[in-house]
Amino acid sequence: MLALVLCIASMHAQFPDRVGMPDCDAIPADQIGLKWGVSCAISPGFISIADPSKGIVSVDDATFAIGPADNEVVSLGDGGSVTMTFQQPITDGPGADFAVFENAFDDYFLEFAFVEVSSDGQTFIRFPAISLTQTIQQIGPFMRIPDVRAIHNLAGKYRGGYGTPFDLAQLKDSIGLDINSITHVRIVDVIGSIDTRYARRDSRGMMINDPWPTPFSSCGFDLDGIAVINEKHIMKQEMSFA
Repeated sequence: MLALVLCIASMHAQFPDRVGMPDCDAIPADQIGLKWGVSCAISPGFISIADPSKGIVSVDDATFAIGPADNEVVSLGDGGSVTMTFQQPITDGPGADFAVFENAFDDYFLEFAFVEVSSDGQTFIRFPAISLTQTIQQIGPFMRIPDVRAIHNLAGKYRGGYGTPFDLAQLKDSIGLDINSITHVRIVDVIGSIDTRYARRDSRGMMINDPWPTPFSSCGFDLDGIAVINEKHIMKQEMSFA
């Protein structure tokens, strides 16, 4: 029965495929012209949200998420978050406007996070995430995501060295957001549990299933960096005096 469910889920997969496939839209970390986050504020999550006595994650050096993706990461823990700022705001331009990098070692052992943006540091709007992965059986800590084509608008879709792209045009009708002047990007761990007590849900209200529990000091989504593709150019006005 489970095999049938997994097969059906795969049949409905409809989004870009893994790195190396023709329709993959991942952004390589060495792509020319990328700019990177310059500061980072962390709100670390639990090692295990089901057992808070284990404490919070300890791999939380903010400097590891600043600058280019280099496999040094900040681990969010269950439900933790990171907010990144940039030298210049991100703007809506052609195609993807920024990309989020995780450090997955292959194309299948993946951990996901929601992505939210703000143009004032106060109002954050979340990209409408979709997970078509089955929610019948929990993906365990050392199990793999069956098909990345079932994942959309969740950071962590691609292996280390390749960023998940996000297009601000998707949020053009959001109240309180200027998509041509994004100053903050927030990354929020999805936890990944299908236990209704802890589950986080996608934009359709469906639970998001990824490897869980992962009761380690470096658990949860591991942020390697955020790259800006379309940067807003602000002209500095020079004042002259007679």
